[in-house]
Amino acid sequence: MRHDTSRENLFPWFRTIDDLTGLIDWSEFYGNSNPVELDVGSGRGLHLVTAGQSNPHINYLGIEIDYKEGRRAAKRLKKREIANTRVLGGDVNRAFNNHFAPHSVDAIHVYFPDPWWKRRHRRRRLFTDLFADRLSRTVKPGGLIHSWTDVKDYFEVIQALMDHHPGFEVLPPPEEREPLHDLDYQTSFERKKRQAGETIFRGLWRRKST
Repeated sequence: MRHDTSRENLFPWFRTIDDLTGLIDWSEFYGNSNPVELDVGSGRGLHLVTAGQSNPHINYLGIEIDYKEGRRAAKRLKKREIANTRVLGGDVNRAFNNHFAPHSVDAIHVYFPDPWWKRRHRRRRLFTDLFADRLSRTVKPGGLIHSWTDVKDYFEVIQALMDHHPGFEVLPPPEEREPLHDLDYQTSFERKKRQAGETIFRGLWRRKST
């Protein structure tokens, strides 16, 4: 595995998908054999920061197609020296297809995926039958898929795909809790929406063992 020298100042917190060759060896990538969790569309990295600090025994990889946002998140991680957390810049579907070994991660988080509001653009939405298959292929048996959104019709699509996928069983969603401070949210987008009084829809699924 190589890394892009033009981004050396943020290495190892930020790499691009073009820096990867073949399947990621997680023990090499993080330097330990701890469990790995993915944060798809990690944005500015609030979840990566809070989860990484709270769970030093778990390795987190954020995947962000917007390099500017990904590097911004990586700077937050570097500033806090959060050694168990990284950001990968690039298309998540390409990463699933080429770089994540089957059943190699313990959980996948997909928070507030782009709803692509216009009807003609909805084919660009992340959640499809194929994406659900990719989740099933990548997460370990017993592993969890977390997905939240503020868009009711999109959540209904996600539910339909995940609830009826043969690889998953539905679990009760986590209850909404009151934040203790301004950074005590799952993501910065959740903070924005909840402070605006909007409803957040939450889903949780577990990968079946067979």
